[in-house]
Amino acid sequence: MQAANEIKLEKPATPFNVKEQLNKLIGEHDLIVFMKGNAMLPQCGFSAQVVEILKRLDVSFDTFDILQDEIVRAEIKEFSQWPTIPQIYYKQKFLGGCDIVTEMYQKGELDQLFV
Repeated sequence: MQAANEIKLEKPATPFNVKEQLNKLIGEHDLIVFMKGNAMLPQCGFSAQVVEILKRLDVSFDTFDILQDEIVRAEIKEFSQWPTIPQIYYKQKFLGGCDIVTEMYQKGELDQLFV
């Protein structure tokens, strides 16, 4: 089974640099989940569901706990134009939230995407 790594910002996000920080995180990590909590201890059911799907697919992924950074938590929704958490990015492309990722998993689309 692949490991999930929790990542943190190198320097604190500010309202002035948060978009730059988000672009950097998304650019540096092939598969990143902005979620409540982390892979070991998700803090909401939707985040837990996404983590479970990724673990079942045996893919390596990184997580960012939005509960630890209020600025990122507020900005990520505007950044992606998506109103809910978790948010999943793969190779710098926004995949969606829990509902879309669950649907992709059920249709076998994630298996094909992560090959």
